Amino acid sequence: MKRVLSVSYGELTLKGANRSRFEDRAIFKVRKSLKNFDIEKIYKEQGKFYIEGNPDNFPAMIEKMKKVFGIVSISPALRVEKTLENVDEAVQLLVKKYPEAKTFKVQAHRTDKSFPMKSPEMNGHLGGVVLKNFPDIKVDVHHPDLIIYVEVKKYIYIYAEKIQGFGGLPVGSGGRGLLLLSGGIDSPVAGYLMAGRGMELGALHFHSYPFTPIRGEDKAKQLASILADYCGPLSFYSINLLPIQKAIRQNCREREMTILSRRFMMRIGEEICKKYSYQAMITGESLGQVASQTVESIGVINHAVNLPILRPLIGMDKRQITEISQDIESYEVSILPYEDCCTVFLPDRPVTKPRLEDILESERKLDIDTLVEQAVENMEITKIQVRE
Repeated sequence: MKRVLSVSYGELTLKGANRSRFEDRAIFKVRKSLKNFDIEKIYKEQGKFYIEGNPDNFPAMIEKMKKVFGIVSISPALRVEKTLENVDEAVQLLVKKYPEAKTFKVQAHRTDKSFPMKSPEMNGHLGGVVLKNFPDIKVDVHHPDLIIYVEVKKYIYIYAEKIQGFGGLPVGSGGRGLLLLSGGIDSPVAGYLMAGRGMELGALHFHSYPFTPIRGEDKAKQLASILADYCGPLSFYSINLLPIQKAIRQNCREREMTILSRRFMMRIGEEICKKYSYQAMITGESLGQVASQTVESIGVINHAVNLPILRPLIGMDKRQITEISQDIESYEVSILPYEDCCTVFLPDRPVTKPRLEDILESERKLDIDTLVEQAVENMEITKIQVRE
């Protein structure tokens, strides 16, 4: 009998011919998350993978693995050879761990059809074993305190807990995206959601130093560190937008500042994507939340670039977004009172329904290529590591 961790992929089982690639990517990410633990062995077996290591470390290992996208659940399990006597013994050991349970049921699943006892027969047999050895516990097939899971594969696995992971797809299986990371609530949530769809992230942050404080950039780096816990190490690209904002203020209509600035952000993001092999940009925009997030504004902003702009929050309200930010523990950092570049030269009455022809007319007064080139040339890059 051996104690192991049983890990379920969930959505990965739907990936057909690509399933093995997704599974291998998930295992790779798990190995990285457990780099500080001594792992004896990781092996795959019929829709799950199993980890052998020091059982004393299992609680800490589970906490690390819970944040790996692609993992739906983790179960501390007993692994035994395929004999009925072994299963009987393991089930009794498992029940002893839950003295508070008053009701139970057995849920057996026989993947290896060569095992002589079918699943319903195992349910009945093992239920009898429990009733015989634990007279104070009763059967309840509808709402039991304890569910005893029994899986018959190459080995037999017995467990009771299913500790939930984040699900989704393993990071790196869905391409590479550049997140426009402000210091607010929305953009970290957008990055988290796209990482959950398998996207490897980089983070692009705009500041307007010295008009905005250094602490604003430090705050964005803290948010990037939180995201790194879920998606792994990422590159943090820092751009000073102030020269561009000054040029817009001097040459263009005040009401267009927000839209023109956003179009420059997208152009800069596109150049970084080309240079560092990102395939899309990601923003935290939600429809109608601010002036630059109306349908008309989004259309005009999209027109500035050719790369896809992904907006995973587009249909969410602030309450939904805030709940996710609290779940991933970015909220308390996001509400720190440090201004970002969006507050600089903010117009009193920003245009909410811009016309593309008007914006293009204003941009003809600007040396767009030079402004973008200089911004990228003066960019600072920081590697954000996973927090220990």
